Amino acid sequence: MGKNVEEKIIRPPVKQITSGKIFKPSQAFLHKLLFKSAFAFALIWLITILSFVGFCFLLAADNPGKYPSTTQLINTWIVPVNLWTMVINLVWLVPALIAIPLYFKSIEYSVKAESGETMPEIYSKRGIITITRKHLPFRTITNISSRAGPFDRMFKIGSVYIETAGYSGAKQAGPEEKLSGIVFYEEVRDFILKELRKFKEPYVTGTEVVYPTEEPVPKMESLDDEILITLREIRDILRNKRKDNNL
Repeated sequence: MGKNVEEKIIRPPVKQITSGKIFKPSQAFLHKLLFKSAFAFALIWLITILSFVGFCFLLAADNPGKYPSTTQLINTWIVPVNLWTMVINLVWLVPALIAIPLYFKSIEYSVKAESGETMPEIYSKRGIITITRKHLPFRTITNISSRAGPFDRMFKIGSVYIETAGYSGAKQAGPEEKLSGIVFYEEVRDFILKELRKFKEPYVTGTEVVYPTEEPVPKMESLDDEILITLREIRDILRNKRKDNNL
């Protein structure tokens, strides 16, 4: 008979739980993505119009004989510039507004800690055309942090950033995984940190400093550790034999 494995599952205090272990980001995350797209559209339009007005002032000042009036230049070209700015921006905005809801529906997260033979891990899935599934074992995680930017705070959500030993480094620009659009992001961060401390110390949350504790029995996490311990045992046996021979 197989060994029964006790599984502890985080159950976030929100309605967006699809099944036992899987939960999805908050609906506010979808609203944030749509708002950011509309904000980028408005920002590009505003920068273009202001740049056009500034260019008209410079053109009239540089060549007053050919362009005697800045106002006349603006009135003549403001409608075509405004129209083409809108059209060019709609080329990326319309596909973005279609793709964002599909991308949002594809996102799934899972944070579970299990006792027994099953490896504790963080799972994520996302993607429309290319679907990416990630399994991050707790033993590979080196740092946990939570962030909430201006748009996140506007929609009352945040993200949990996860860094691993194999991914973090000078060549990497950011964390290996990010659990985005979560209302309970601080609770998720604290849950992961708590389970990590049980699994191995030290782990930090970005600003917190945790000092490592000495372990009375060394952990054999690699072949090198096991070889080192075996060599030490052989050394001790040889020392005992020498003492016995001297006696």
